[in-house]
Amino acid sequence: MKSKWVRQSILMGVIMVVGILALVILSNWDTIRRRIGHQSPQPAVEASPDAEGGQIGDDLSGFMRDENFFDKTGSGYKSDIIIENGIKVNVMLDSIGQDLRVTVIDTMGNLAAGAEFVADVEGVGRYTDTDKDGIIYVEHLREGDYFVSLEDMEGYIVPHTKTMIRISKDIQYKALSDVAFLVLTEDQVDVTVDDTQSNSADTEGDGSENIEADAYESAGRLGIDVSSHNGEINWTEVKEAGVQFAIIRCGYRGASSGSLVLDSRFAENMRGAIKAGIPVGVYFFSQAVNETEAIEEASMVVEECKLYLLDLPVFIDSESAGGKGRADRLDVDERTAITRAFCETITNSGYEAGVYASKKWWNSKLDAEQLTLYHSWLAQYTETPDYDGYYDYWQYTSKGTIKGIEGKVDLNIKYR
Repeated sequence: MKSKWVRQSILMGVIMVVGILALVILSNWDTIRRRIGHQSPQPAVEASPDAEGGQIGDDLSGFMRDENFFDKTGSGYKSDIIIENGIKVNVMLDSIGQDLRVTVIDTMGNLAAGAEFVADVEGVGRYTDTDKDGIIYVEHLREGDYFVSLEDMEGYIVPHTKTMIRISKDIQYKALSDVAFLVLTEDQVDVTVDDTQSNSADTEGDGSENIEADAYESAGRLGIDVSSHNGEINWTEVKEAGVQFAIIRCGYRGASSGSLVLDSRFAENMRGAIKAGIPVGVYFFSQAVNETEAIEEASMVVEECKLYLLDLPVFIDSESAGGKGRADRLDVDERTAITRAFCETITNSGYEAGVYASKKWWNSKLDAEQLTLYHSWLAQYTETPDYDGYYDYWQYTSKGTIKGIEGKVDLNIKYR
């Protein structure tokens, strides 16, 4: 009896399994038929391009036959991705006292010149780079925090963020760290209108000027001052000729453009003089019209002199630019303040500072009493100088001759 019950139970289990399998097969019959190659014909569906994706029917490569697929105008193409074309620029801010400088540079670190960028100083106003040199100055701001941004400019990708800078009422005579962006080479400016320094000592002489190199050998050490105007110099021959020091022009501010310009032979002359064993100093022809620009000029000199060990001071060359220079009309107080700003920045950078000027310039264009902390370099082309003030360098002629230098050269005496 028991074995009969077992057989019936097994039979019922087999029937249930077979039934389940049959249901599974029936529910997936179309799929099974396709897999074994017996799919029944389906009605043809006319292929048409997919309106959005460029796919034709089940053909994933159909977009290749769509003539308008790559034509953004013909296909009615739209995208949320904006492709920006133009030169990417960034903004650098710095301040000297109550003056703000906005510098626009490209990704290569060069000034973005050639466009009238507009800087928006929040709560103050809009300022345009009218001379298109990549630099915008905002003067006489009150002490406080300011937010600055650049307005959109065709052909450029400008940052759409605001940058904060703090303005202080006190001027800090410290060299600027980013002055290299402002420095141009002589082939980037018109030297005929920018390099126009005119020494009034040439017209102040009384006819007793001595042009011999050994004229004052008992009074002090013989030296020269040179620039790119002196051409290529054989410094070994200069040393052999008895020259004991050289003051080399680092550069100048353009008398017309106002640009900071590096003397094209500065590095060449510095290396040559140092290699020949000649002690060196540096001078810079200033055309600054305010203390901010004077600090820029001094900062340029500090930057360019980093590779060299100076034995002598850094001088600011204060003289005329032919009567048409941007700084020629400064009054005594303005010029003296500018000169002090230059010298203080040089001194605070670890160098000795000095002032070069003719007798007339010292007497009528500068307040010498405010400049006694610095070295004085007098230009007076007479047999014996009669300037009443103190000086420790004397340029006694611009018509000297020294072996190793073609043409005329300035000769100087250093008293201590």
